[in-house]
Amino acid sequence: MEIFEELKKRGLIAQVTDEEEIKQLINNGGARFYIGFDPTADSLHVGHFMALCLMKRLQMAGNRPVVLLGGGTGHIGDPSGRTDMRSMLTSETIEHNCQCFKKQMERFIEFGEDKAIIVNNADWLLNLKYVELLRDVGACFTVNNMLRAECYKQRMEKGLSFLEFNYMIMQAYDFWHLNEHYGCNMQFGGDDQWSNMLAGTELIRRKSGKDAYAMTITLLLNSEGKKMGKTAKGAVWLDENKTSPYDFYQYWRNVDDADVMKCIKMLTFIPMQTIDEMEGWDDSRINEKKEILAYELTKLVHGEEKAQTAKSQAKAAFGGGGQLPEKIVKTDNPTVISVLVSAGICMSNGEARRLIQQGGVSVNDSKVTDINLPIADGDVIHKGKKVHVRIKLT
Repeated sequence: MEIFEELKKRGLIAQVTDEEEIKQLINNGGARFYIGFDPTADSLHVGHFMALCLMKRLQMAGNRPVVLLGGGTGHIGDPSGRTDMRSMLTSETIEHNCQCFKKQMERFIEFGEDKAIIVNNADWLLNLKYVELLRDVGACFTVNNMLRAECYKQRMEKGLSFLEFNYMIMQAYDFWHLNEHYGCNMQFGGDDQWSNMLAGTELIRRKSGKDAYAMTITLLLNSEGKKMGKTAKGAVWLDENKTSPYDFYQYWRNVDDADVMKCIKMLTFIPMQTIDEMEGWDDSRINEKKEILAYELTKLVHGEEKAQTAKSQAKAAFGGGGQLPEKIVKTDNPTVISVLVSAGICMSNGEARRLIQQGGVSVNDSKVTDINLPIADGDVIHKGKKVHVRIKLT
């Protein structure tokens, strides 16, 4: 099966500008494509994960990725999928986040001569002259068409700043610049980026008279990915210092039954022949599917050794042997509430108290009813059915 057909079978393609041309380019290894990542935090999260997996698939098929870090667009903020304006980041924070992204991306994408490249749009966007940009690029856009874009329409009622209104022009300019200077002929993104991506292809065709193509991947990267990327403790990060390999494993181990095969198709590198066989498994094997999903993705992000450890810890948590994950807690008053907060199991004393009152916390094998219950070194705290942690007091 050729790569374009595999992408379709895995459910990755949402829409394309010129399907036959894109199909030929991708199948023949002729795509020099880019995906942009705005550095809004100091770690990538699962909302970026699908884009990285897609880049890896296409690179394995002989295509060349261009990773675009949004050191310039990060100063503006993408309004797509937002109900309010993003917080403004300092130049120092944006640069720090870009450096963090680079280190994490090297685990997925192979960089080097004749391989993938990584560029930062701060190198060209921050040096643009305003009047020159208006005359050279702004003349290619009509406000009427821009306001039809879904990313703008959903913000009009609450208010869309002129700062954010410029984001489409900046993203289109990125594609034109990458086409002119790096030979980039294709742009990928989530389907909430479609209007911005069309603007980029149109700008290249009008200014340069060249062919340029856009292809979006399905909502798992965006609305579903953002929903999936949130837990009670915040986002699910690819940085193990923010989300441990065990928590990352458990996150995928606990996806909804209806989403398991979709995630296996879109995110793992399990061959399609094997996936086709898995789809025919009896419903009683749903947990086996979830364990395969969790293990494969944890191995991809954190390596095989840490994936094996996370798998063992998960089995221990559910009575299958192995070693439970351990949280080191420093406290002078090791009561159940203080330990729940110090271990990061709950975000606040109030949340911990409510959880105990609702019967959601057990220590070892006993349900907690006393909010002042003392915790001893080595005790195992259970939060519901999914979080199981051995406490190490120091």
